[in-house]
Amino acid sequence: MKILKYMLIFVPISFVAEFLHAPSYIMFILAALSIIPLAGLMGEGTEEISHYSGPKIGGFLNGTFGNATELIISFFALKQGLFDVVKASIAGSVIGNILLVLGLSMLAGGLKHKTQTFNKKVVEVSSSMLLFAVVGLCVPALFTHTVDQSLLNTRYEGLSVIVAIIMFAIYVLSLVFSFYTHKDIYSINVEEEGTAKWSLKKAITVLVVATVLIAIESEFLVGGIESVTHSLGLSEFFVGIILIPIIGNAAEHSTAIVMALKNKMDVAMEIAIGSSLQIILFVAPVLVFISLLFTPMSIVFNEFELIALIVAILIANRVSNDGESNWLEGVQLLAVYVIIAASFFIL
Repeated sequence: MKILKYMLIFVPISFVAEFLHAPSYIMFILAALSIIPLAGLMGEGTEEISHYSGPKIGGFLNGTFGNATELIISFFALKQGLFDVVKASIAGSVIGNILLVLGLSMLAGGLKHKTQTFNKKVVEVSSSMLLFAVVGLCVPALFTHTVDQSLLNTRYEGLSVIVAIIMFAIYVLSLVFSFYTHKDIYSINVEEEGTAKWSLKKAITVLVVATVLIAIESEFLVGGIESVTHSLGLSEFFVGIILIPIIGNAAEHSTAIVMALKNKMDVAMEIAIGSSLQIILFVAPVLVFISLLFTPMSIVFNEFELIALIVAILIANRVSNDGESNWLEGVQLLAVYVIIAASFFIL
């Protein structure tokens, strides 16, 4: 999208502002406006690489680098000890993908094409995996209410690592499932269109440069979180669960909507549900492992985050039942998202 390329002007502006020691909340806004087009460039780079690597590897790269922005932002938040923001951004990414992205995709696609269909088997596998992942997140939270609080520091840290290892192992097995043992299920989604606009060298260079710049901008962004929460009266939960996921995944979100408008609901569903799956089974465990280098982060989510996650996953399972979607289902998903966002806003 052309508007994303114009937004790249905020990258040098943010560097100048940092040099001039601009207020933290200004740096937060400039970093947010810079990350959105950089994430778009990263997505474009992986898409170009997929023309050389093949559709299956390309799809995997798109999913992985689609969540790279979220991982980088969370890394710097983790480094500063903002655990509530990190966990809220994990929950927010899943909720945003399933309710906001999928809702907008179904609404836009449904208004243009009335009823759209998608590969029911693929979505059922992904949504079932999501349900398992949320169960994995619920168990540690229940554990905190049943064990002596004085033992939590010693026992719970180990439980978080164990849960993270199991989730990461399931993620690896899901790749084996989709790439080898049951790749026939996914064959409907491996159409490659068009030819590469960039050379492989250019695509890799753009991907590397965009990743480095996102890392720098993420440090600016995280440095301004506390200032923004105080200046605008926002809670860290709202920033983590609503703002950061939207900033980090804006380019990916727009891609899902464009695919739905082109009547490619399979691709839109994969972006929304597949990305959510990768957030819980890959990004969350990796962040737990990284936290061991600083201050270990628990994998306990608060009650409302868990309820919001469970509601989102149950809706994803319900939507995938018939293999069809329409604009009204999109409106329903968006309504739930707005209710959840409003609830976190007033916290």
